[in-house]
Amino acid sequence: MIEQIDQWDKNLMLWLNSLHLPWLDAVMLAASHKFFWIPLYIGLVAWMIWKERWQTVYLLVAIALVITVADRFTSGFMKPFFERPRPCHSPEIGHLLRMVGGCGGQYGFASSHAANVFGVAAFFWTLFGRYSRAFAWLFPWAVLVSYSRIYLGVHYPTDITVGALVGILSGWGIAKLWLWAQPQLPPAYRLLSRRKEKGVDKA
Repeated sequence: MIEQIDQWDKNLMLWLNSLHLPWLDAVMLAASHKFFWIPLYIGLVAWMIWKERWQTVYLLVAIALVITVADRFTSGFMKPFFERPRPCHSPEIGHLLRMVGGCGGQYGFASSHAANVFGVAAFFWTLFGRYSRAFAWLFPWAVLVSYSRIYLGVHYPTDITVGALVGILSGWGIAKLWLWAQPQLPPAYRLLSRRKEKGVDKA
């Protein structure tokens, strides 16, 4: 059964990786690069400062925790534990892939790129989705970044799927922990959005 799933994964990888257009190469390289998304990160921080003021400091710590958990679990535990070579390192299909850019490290299961971006998306949606539906757009962003890893030939679809699940659980879990802690804090230290929602903030 595992062998069959692995074969399906490789077949899907080859098909998805073959869907190339010349102008998409540069787009996918950029989408896969973390520094390309600095304007988005600045926008998210600016929104938090506008809505939550100095509590943004604590939110940034929580986001850093999400990324640390998601990244360390995938890169620090799963990759060395499972030791599954990236498709570009595979002797079976590596020579069949259309590569754009480098291959990266030896192992690819699970994708830390997918874990990190889905972790951020899940965190923001869990905390702030009720205040702004615009945060739903973070999930298509996460899909784009994750798909770029398949396009570039460095991750299998299962690497992406499992990485995304790790990220969603990390972001959702830490956001829920944050929400659980809010009532335990003095009113001055709670998120302003939740204080107003509960009628605590009369200013």
